[in-house]
Amino acid sequence: MISIKPDFCDLSFANDELLGIEDYESSKARWCSGCGAHTILHNVQQLCRDEQLPPEKTVFVSGIGCSSRFPHYMKTYGFHGLHGRALPVAGGIKFRRPDLNVFVITGDGDCCSIGAGHWVHAIRYNMKMVVLLFDNSIYGLTKKQTSPTSPLGIHTNTHPRGSVLPPIHPIQSTLGFSNVSFVAQTVDWKPAHLYATLKKAYDHPGLAFVRIVQRCPIWMKDSYEPVVKDPNAITLLQHENGIVIDSKATQKFHNLKEHDPSNLIKARELVETTKDTTPIGLFYQNKEATRYDEYGAHNMGISAEDKTEAINTLMDKYAI
Repeated sequence: MISIKPDFCDLSFANDELLGIEDYESSKARWCSGCGAHTILHNVQQLCRDEQLPPEKTVFVSGIGCSSRFPHYMKTYGFHGLHGRALPVAGGIKFRRPDLNVFVITGDGDCCSIGAGHWVHAIRYNMKMVVLLFDNSIYGLTKKQTSPTSPLGIHTNTHPRGSVLPPIHPIQSTLGFSNVSFVAQTVDWKPAHLYATLKKAYDHPGLAFVRIVQRCPIWMKDSYEPVVKDPNAITLLQHENGIVIDSKATQKFHNLKEHDPSNLIKARELVETTKDTTPIGLFYQNKEATRYDEYGAHNMGISAEDKTEAINTLMDKYAI
């Protein structure tokens, strides 16, 4: 479903006045009380305000799931698409309209299950956009079925005796995809780090993949509540080229680890060596990775001048 706000009949916001949070707020979010998506929504709206992104030049694309109602809550253009298809839709938008700010909102089921094939190739195409994976490790919209990221042994409606397969690790998987250029992880209950991660992702000249470990207070309360309350459950990755937060916010973390995000091999090793804690920060960034949208969104790498010259050259052959 295409979600286009009626406010676009009046583009009065496209003037010299500064845009505020209210310029990005649409209908009231109807997620459950305590859902981590509320925090993510607020921080994204803050980012749009701080970057002064024109609403008429900004689009949010989603698939299906709790997280995918996100475009309805933004006073921008939005596309609420089919299950697992957010990434190809976003790629089509960016390829034809490189001037737009494109954000993709997807969930652990939407991205890592039915949309997994698109996930692989979106990373490989590396078109400039921000992809936010809301990972609560459960199918929440359909009331507690096992998702690809559900912990081993968890009791759900589809596996009442406990899930039997080890989960997909979105960070580990993405780091293994061809032409990966930006992989970060954050959590919804650390707003300073969440915002800094969003900012770093937006500034990246390519596809920025951000996994957000998100609370589900209804179906996954027992899994996330202990992690939220335990300061030792989180490890903050630090580096001057990573995701930087101020010293006051840093003091709230008990575990700190230096990690150079330019080292892909170390990034992959980091996932393997931090299984007993949740590392948050920038795992990997390569600003020089090939971008498919730079190949030519409108003319497949040929400028208007090149086209004109080619036509004139061809026509000259038939001139008398």
